[in-house]
Amino acid sequence: MEDTQIEEGESHGDNEVAPALIAIHPTQSSVAVAVGSDLRVFDIQGDCAVSLVDDSGGRSHKDSIRAIRYGANGKLFVSAGDDKLLKIWSAESWHCIATVCSEKRVSAVTISNDGLHVCFADKFGVVWVVDLHGLDGSQAVHNKKAAPLLAHYCSIITSLEFSPDGKYIVSADRDFKIRVTVFPNKPLDGAHEIQSFCLGHTEFVSCLAFICTPDYPQGFLVSGGGDSTVRLWDFTSGSLLDTCEVGVKAGHLESNGSELAHSTVTDLCALSGSLVAVAVQSLQAIVLLSCDLSTQTLSVAKLVSIKGECFIPTSLGSCTAGGLLWMVTGVSNLPGFDYPSFSRVKVISSLEESTPDTSDRKPIVLEDNQIPGREKLLEKLQGSVSIEGKFFLAAAESVKKAMSNLLIKKHYPTENRDFRKRTRNDRKTKR
Repeated sequence: MEDTQIEEGESHGDNEVAPALIAIHPTQSSVAVAVGSDLRVFDIQGDCAVSLVDDSGGRSHKDSIRAIRYGANGKLFVSAGDDKLLKIWSAESWHCIATVCSEKRVSAVTISNDGLHVCFADKFGVVWVVDLHGLDGSQAVHNKKAAPLLAHYCSIITSLEFSPDGKYIVSADRDFKIRVTVFPNKPLDGAHEIQSFCLGHTEFVSCLAFICTPDYPQGFLVSGGGDSTVRLWDFTSGSLLDTCEVGVKAGHLESNGSELAHSTVTDLCALSGSLVAVAVQSLQAIVLLSCDLSTQTLSVAKLVSIKGECFIPTSLGSCTAGGLLWMVTGVSNLPGFDYPSFSRVKVISSLEESTPDTSDRKPIVLEDNQIPGREKLLEKLQGSVSIEGKFFLAAAESVKKAMSNLLIKKHYPTENRDFRKRTRNDRKTKR
């Protein structure tokens, strides 16, 4: 008997467009940007570009990087993507200390709060865990093994996060689901206890983040999706607390024939206090949401426009201190242009929660010479080539199309389904 499972995400071409990504060290001592297979890191504290050392030979990645992440304690950094490799780096020496092979292309990564486990998700819906006990960063381990932790059946996983207390791992997928799973004491044996499901999005869930304050240390979950909403959850019970229609609030619903098409929430970033920065597809601005945890509500605090050039963020990053929001726009494998891979970095300041002493401060987009690291940082993270605005507009449209093709499920008439079953080439024969 033949296995009729369809391998999601394996049918697209090798040169699929990939958005630029950004990650910030927890103390803002370094910044990392990924564009295609190129991983670029700048040491802000040392005011110098970082040279990555991978003793396995060659470049750190051979295909587009789809996920990057610093550990909560700042000692580890992970990168993974379409080459089916997960690279674990020391964020102090920037040596690759372990390489993990994945069965499928990697779509999301996260690191446990204690830094002892790395989890990554693939495009077939499986979350894997890597045990880092005994890995001190002094010696590279090239063949670290991963064990299956949990699975979303045949659904691409778009985001992974650990809860603030480390008790739960939260996974989101393209089938509108958010799953909250108890992270077990022995992860290599699998995670078998589901705490809750957070159900409410009407399109794919694209991103997750946690909001914590001293009064609410357990935190609340926020999620963004293809339905142009940001939703607030009590993740332990799965209760939907509030929904903010950010597309409507930003005045950014697009016309699609006779109907209005939603713009995807492409990324979320929790800031100091209870502020959340939101990037919306095709919107040349950042939406700042205020989360009132006492009343469990979300509201739009401000719309910060990014003027002067065609800058539509593809990824956001911040740290626990500093009051800065880092943004990147860019793309790899952009067809038909002289510069198929490029990125641009910008920073918004004065994002601390409003107090009587700071009520007169307004979020502003910093000039290049005001960004930490200044020209040296930008040259490392962006490259030295000056990019015209038309490239960024084309990049935004390409990312939008790629995300739609990957995450919006296609519906076929009955006659087409029968034809696809007869002609597909991904069947697994019984051994």
